[in-house]
Amino acid sequence: GFDPTADSLHLGHLVPLLCLKRFQLAGHKPVALVGGATGLIGDPSFKAAERKLNTTDTVNEWVEKIRKQVSPFLDFDCGGNSAIAANNYDWFGGMNVLTFLRDIGKHFSVNQMINKEAVKQRLNRDDSGISFTEFSYNLLQGYDFSELYNRHQVELQIGGSDQWGNITSGIDLTRRQHQKQVFGL
Repeated sequence: GFDPTADSLHLGHLVPLLCLKRFQLAGHKPVALVGGATGLIGDPSFKAAERKLNTTDTVNEWVEKIRKQVSPFLDFDCGGNSAIAANNYDWFGGMNVLTFLRDIGKHFSVNQMINKEAVKQRLNRDDSGISFTEFSYNLLQGYDFSELYNRHQVELQIGGSDQWGNITSGIDLTRRQHQKQVFGL
């Protein structure tokens, strides 16, 4: 997935885009997720300090720019394996906090969350910690994988090494919610 924390993709997004393209050429249906919801928070993974929060209008503008940048890599109109552009704001935008805590939060162990390397690094810093907003990001990204499985039968999530903790959260949550095995790379 691609969080719109800026108005453009960067070089680090090239490998996942090329992987999506290769899977599509092999007959699979790629789903490119743009994080309209998670982009409102920003991924805290291995960041020294909390990200600046952007406005909804700014993030929505960046979502559209990123969708346009993804389009040359994938074919969105080729029949059975046409690519899908998903936006996690579609499932998070109308969800209230009680539903989130009750239906998603119950599947996560705080002990496991604080032992993830990205969180430990922030907790051990004297000059800054981690906000509840950023701490919860892992749950949001984990739910993304579960929801992508539910809506589009996504069975493989591809991400950078900095995303491994978030990917494994999604694998665990999908198994708990749907009793299905999914994979991360």
